[in-house]
Amino acid sequence: MLKHTLISLLLGASLSMSACLAAAAELVVIVSARSPVMTLRAEQVADIFLSEVATFPDGREACAIDLRVGSPLRDEFYAKVAKRSPALMKAYWTKMIFTGRGQPPRELPNSVEVRRLVAENPGMIGYIERGALDSSVRTVLVVH
Repeated sequence: MLKHTLISLLLGASLSMSACLAAAAELVVIVSARSPVMTLRAEQVADIFLSEVATFPDGREACAIDLRVGSPLRDEFYAKVAKRSPALMKAYWTKMIFTGRGQPPRELPNSVEVRRLVAENPGMIGYIERGALDSSVRTVLVVH
């Protein structure tokens, strides 16, 4: 009986962990459905979000939209796309602002607000939870 209960608990914990990992993988980078941009590599997205470049590969202006500091999705995005922790991102933007080389992207409170703004502006790029997708935006990168 104890062995059966222990196996059930371990299986439940394993399934719960798998669900959390699957949920964490549901991050997508988006542009407006009206944008000509069809796909981007993680390095290209990182360059735009870190103000290393101000254009999409086709030369059109690119304006990044971020989620608020402290958002788990934001932390996941920068960890996976830019390979930087929240502390490294804070240090990066402090240096960029101090040296006059850049400003961080505009912040919005959630995926729905990011999707709405990006959908209305073909020059914008953002990241959201896959569950917030609709036909007003196009996925250009799935972040794993």
